[in-house]
Amino acid sequence: MDTLIIITGPTAVGKTALTIELARYFGIPVINADSRQIYRELRIGTASPTAEQQQLARHYFVGTKHIGDYYNASMYEQEVLQLLQSPNLASLPSSYRLLSGGSMMYIDAVCNGIDDIPTIRDDIRQEMKRRYQEEGLEALCEDLRRLDPEHYAIVDRQNYRRVIHALEICYQTGRTYTSFRTQQRKPRPFHIIKIGLNRDREELYDRINQRVDQMMDSGMLEEATALYTQRHLNALNTVGYKELFDYLDGRWSLAEAVERIKGNTRRYARKQLTWFKRDPLIRWFHPDQKEEILKYLSTI
Repeated sequence: MDTLIIITGPTAVGKTALTIELARYFGIPVINADSRQIYRELRIGTASPTAEQQQLARHYFVGTKHIGDYYNASMYEQEVLQLLQSPNLASLPSSYRLLSGGSMMYIDAVCNGIDDIPTIRDDIRQEMKRRYQEEGLEALCEDLRRLDPEHYAIVDRQNYRRVIHALEICYQTGRTYTSFRTQQRKPRPFHIIKIGLNRDREELYDRINQRVDQMMDSGMLEEATALYTQRHLNALNTVGYKELFDYLDGRWSLAEAVERIKGNTRRYARKQLTWFKRDPLIRWFHPDQKEEILKYLSTI
């Protein structure tokens, strides 16, 4: 039976560099688990693997979708499972497979399967749409904090779609959204080993700040400007682009927008760690501990 190695951790921790080293060591490709790097237009702002990095190791699910395409964790789950059973991977000499990224729901979908969440009734959907328009996102977030504090603690509270969807579930079923995410994991035809990467908080925050500066130097503002007319798309409801769109709207100076990107990215990293540290199956390492990771893998 094949073994799927999951490399995960907060944004900017160093997943890409280590993953490429492991991919080259085992002679295997990388399956990307970053929900925004899938979109080909979001290259700089998502720190997608560069062309040079993709030459070092083949990457799947990088730049394969258009920002206008509908895509979700359930579709990702099915496509990854199909890839893992495809002749392209079956012919590899190594029994290891490698999936790397920081999108929590995408990783959960592959490892555990998508929960059976009910379809929302139209009257509930319309009522939540009305409340969002009349009361605003802050009021809905407060409602979610009251009804499902566990999900409130980890959800991206700047992403109105996710907040609204969780509330729709709460109001339609009378249960928390969290209760639908505690189902038994679905069986998988492969072993799973989870490697978490982390750094001291100050070190991680410094890397986040430096990476934002590097993105800006590499043309992130120009990338956001080119996408400005499509800012309503869900794929662009993402840290980095949202703040630059507000700059282009004249709400903030460019310096203020960049500082907000840094702050919101740090906040997102904390949410990622909150989510991942609930998983007792993750074994944590510093990204520089390649030899220790290889030794750990050899003992599993």
